Amino acid sequence: MTDTLTDVLVIDPDPINRQLLSRVLQEQGYGVTLAENGQSGLSQAAQLQPGLIICKWDLPGTVDASKICQTIKNSDQLAATFLLLLTPRHGSLEQIQALDMGADDLIAMPVDGNELKTRVRAGLRLNAMTRVLRQQKQRLEAELLEAESYVRSLLPTDCTGPVPIQGRFCPSQQLGGDGYDYYWLDPDYLAIYLLDVSGHGLGSALLSTSVLNVLRSQSLPDVNFYRPEKVLKALNETFQMSAQNEKYFTIWYGVLNCVNRQLLYASAGHPPAVAVSRHGASAPTIQQLRTSGMPIGMLPEATYRWRRCELLPDSTLYLFSDGLYEIIQNNQECFGLEAFIELLSEFQGQKSVDDILQTMAQKRLDAAATDDMSLVAVTLK
Repeated sequence: MTDTLTDVLVIDPDPINRQLLSRVLQEQGYGVTLAENGQSGLSQAAQLQPGLIICKWDLPGTVDASKICQTIKNSDQLAATFLLLLTPRHGSLEQIQALDMGADDLIAMPVDGNELKTRVRAGLRLNAMTRVLRQQKQRLEAELLEAESYVRSLLPTDCTGPVPIQGRFCPSQQLGGDGYDYYWLDPDYLAIYLLDVSGHGLGSALLSTSVLNVLRSQSLPDVNFYRPEKVLKALNETFQMSAQNEKYFTIWYGVLNCVNRQLLYASAGHPPAVAVSRHGASAPTIQQLRTSGMPIGMLPEATYRWRRCELLPDSTLYLFSDGLYEIIQNNQECFGLEAFIELLSEFQGQKSVDDILQTMAQKRLDAAATDDMSLVAVTLK
């Protein structure tokens, strides 16, 4: 067998036609394999994975040309194979049906040798280009998987101990623009934040990891990381969208005193953090924690405000990105922020972040998420 990029499989029940086609193609230097029926042709195709298949339109038996078209185009291994159907010269209806079935090209019978050579050359060129593109796509996917592994390695693991913390990141694609972190500024003060970069894919992930690294290393110059509004102001000065390929991000940043449960926080265009507590009450107490402020990177002169609140005992503080609640449900309606906050109040203290994510996935109409989803839950006793 010659190079698989120039192999041709001929499926034709007529032995005279098979030999005619084989002779013309072999004179051009192609490796040719012959099959006398559809069943044999599919078996040969699966084994050889030829670059091009020539198949007669009116094949007898249960495996006809329609079945061959369907099988070839639905096969991961054969999807790039160029399919050339032999149709009646004046059978316009058959030609339309053949194209509808998935044929890549048609050639009328009786076959003209020069036309056959031209169409086969064109089909094999397209097959070669398709195979190259598939290989490049596979290499790119492998590299993106490696990059995704790096992005995930930057996210913190769940914390147990006096202040349990759970965090989850579910990208809409292999790489996403969400990111979060939590770390101790000192033995009493915990910094928590969640950000959401505009767009999806590699560009968004690169900006997200840059912000994560800057905040984790506390490398913003002359910034008091205990002051949320100062942190946001420094981020806005550092990550202007004009220097970030027109990408910006929203963020919620808070500093929690775990001794007295006082929380300082500020946000930049991000959904509110939500604190839910059932302490001393049958109905949960819900606090939506948000300040005004433009997303980071939009305006150089943007200003940010901070607020203080005291979290109640037995509280859970939730940080999340909008991809969690901006979903279309099975009833074609948007779920929305208020409904999501109500769900958090029902689940608080009873369900984990994984349960919440699973519940939202079940409510979503589309099987695949259209936006990145991140959720962090901080539990206070």
